[in-house]
Amino acid sequence: MCIFASEMRILLLGEYSNVHWNLALGLRALGHEVCVVSDGDNWKNYQRDIDLRRKSVSPADTLRYLLNLFMTFPKFKDFDVVQIINPVFLSLKADKIKPFYNYLRNHNKKIFMGAFGMDYYYIKSCLDCKTFRYSDFNIGNKIRQTSFNDIWLQDWYYGSKGKLNQYIAHDCNGIISGLYEYDCAYQSEFKEKTCFIPFPIDTSAVVQKNIQKHDKVRFFIGIQKKRSAYKGTDIMLEALEDARRDYPDKVEIVKVESVPFPEYKLLLSDSDVILDQLYAYTPAMNALTAMAQGLVVIGGGEPEAYDLLGDYELRPVVNVQPDKRSVYDAVVELATHPERISDLSRKSIEYVRRFHDCKKVAEKYIQFYHSR
Repeated sequence: MCIFASEMRILLLGEYSNVHWNLALGLRALGHEVCVVSDGDNWKNYQRDIDLRRKSVSPADTLRYLLNLFMTFPKFKDFDVVQIINPVFLSLKADKIKPFYNYLRNHNKKIFMGAFGMDYYYIKSCLDCKTFRYSDFNIGNKIRQTSFNDIWLQDWYYGSKGKLNQYIAHDCNGIISGLYEYDCAYQSEFKEKTCFIPFPIDTSAVVQKNIQKHDKVRFFIGIQKKRSAYKGTDIMLEALEDARRDYPDKVEIVKVESVPFPEYKLLLSDSDVILDQLYAYTPAMNALTAMAQGLVVIGGGEPEAYDLLGDYELRPVVNVQPDKRSVYDAVVELATHPERISDLSRKSIEYVRRFHDCKKVAEKYIQFYHSR
């Protein structure tokens, strides 16, 4: 039970990978009034209470979007807490977002910013080549060169998004980091106002996969073509295809490209192992959703991330280093020793229940909201 019994009015604005909707479920279970406002995270089309989707950047759709914002924002007053998913929480250029942030700041009691994804401080910590052994932007002391990273740098590090990020980080009441990587990014400058809270998963709604007796181990990989090199799924797919070539009777690939979340879940549920985010230290929402169903994750599971959770027992993620050989070896190990999968599957489910259940996570949020 949450130690704070009084009901709060909470506005969650923006969406990444179902974080805010899952958090809302936990907060509502604790008795709080919550409104989730977002665009559904674009094509993923996650649930929300108020839709702020911008259909396109055409002049007509831009005008409709702006009219919707001006009609909707007057409703966003007198909340105890407003939480924005990211400094860029609307589908506008950063300099156009600042007045909307200031409106929220002036008409509500407290405002919190999520450190849940790409932003100025995360890039800054990657570029120093010291904070992380590897990341989306560095491998050791070398900067990764991808076209996507060039775009991130122009937008977030040198551009107006970075300036907005710095303004909000200094101005807001508190910052919530959702992964080890993002927590590191904010600790040096905002240690006193940053709190790490694990991502929320609605474990009550998860349908656990049946233990499959396939002739082959089914390896699931989701591809976003525009972000493949940035996330490392290009390398993971190559390693997976090499393993299938070498062990055709043991490896099966389920490849999915940019589908809505409900369809994605159906395709995921009949697999055994998911490959996700080569350059991560921590399983994020995609991996956690799969783990809750009982899939085994090949991806980021570094000791630092477990330490931040305070976990010294469960190690369900098959951790890999950011190179094709490491991924290949992990795939082959599970394909040739499928008996390991059931044990890792059980540990994955327990891991999510222990650290990521949305009600447990919501309790931590309420404590942090009150502390600020």
